[in-house]
Amino acid sequence: MKTGDLAIQGAATRTGGIFLHARKLFRWETLLLAAILIDFAINTVMSPYFLSLWTISDVAVSVTEKAIVALAMAFVIIAGEIDISVGGTIALCSVVMGLVARAGLPLPLVVLSALAAGLACGCLNGLLIARLKVPSIVATIGTMTLFRGIAYAVMGDGVLKTYPAGFSWFGQGYVVGPISIELVLFVGLGVVAGAVLHYTPLGRRIIAIGSNPVASRMSGIAVDRVRFGLFVLVGVAAGLASVLLTSRLGSTRPSIGQGWELDIITIVILGGVSIDGGVGTIAGVALAALLMGLVNFGLGLLNVPGIVVSVVTGAMLIVVVAVPAALKRFGLAGGRR
Repeated sequence: MKTGDLAIQGAATRTGGIFLHARKLFRWETLLLAAILIDFAINTVMSPYFLSLWTISDVAVSVTEKAIVALAMAFVIIAGEIDISVGGTIALCSVVMGLVARAGLPLPLVVLSALAAGLACGCLNGLLIARLKVPSIVATIGTMTLFRGIAYAVMGDGVLKTYPAGFSWFGQGYVVGPISIELVLFVGLGVVAGAVLHYTPLGRRIIAIGSNPVASRMSGIAVDRVRFGLFVLVGVAAGLASVLLTSRLGSTRPSIGQGWELDIITIVILGGVSIDGGVGTIAGVALAALLMGLVNFGLGLLNVPGIVVSVVTGAMLIVVVAVPAALKRFGLAGGRR
């Protein structure tokens, strides 16, 4: 090979390396990290108490329960489906748990009752979608109303507050210093979710189903079985979130978890998971949860009403869905990776 050819090949290699590093630098997770740092700085300027470890711990607690459900929801959306019923599932699980506690049953059964109720809700969603072929958005809108309606039918405007000793530990306990039980639980589940999605055959099957379900079925993947399992997973995650939320609040009301489905789906989509399926990372979902917590905390510092916070959340969801779609339509981007 001539000297000139070697020089050209070396220049091409260096150029390719630069583009590779640039692609890594501007990936979605990097942009989320930059947004977190900016919001962190703004909150620090707005409040002299923000840099306290206990204040930062409160930020984590405010979003951890939603983030736990978002981890499971990420699997469902990557598989090309969606679950709108998580808020209603949380409410129904909390009501079941409150009734079991009022009956005087021990703490382990109280917690297991919520998980079992979540599992039952997930099985119903999975049956409707994977077996009866009802579109997931239609099926889960229906079950969202069904689960919430049952909670109101059982409770009315009542409140359940009789819980066994030690129940408050789940939502109000700390492992060490300002590190809460909820945060440790979320980190542990996040590590497991990331390992399953990115490093196991099951994770690759889920991504394949979201990318092309027909080709996945023809290649031998049990598409319906995987989809059923994912909706069961979301139901159990909602049951776990119900335990943590009810423990933190110290009471059960049928309105508990109202509107959480919007926040949870926003976290997932903001984390870079494509609403079309087949694309997404658990790291992105975790960063998006942290960003949502910081944004909501910052709005709280400004005494912004809850309805305005909902408007901001809805606007964030529209932006993260509409902007990439518009860029892709006009050929300005190839989508998030």
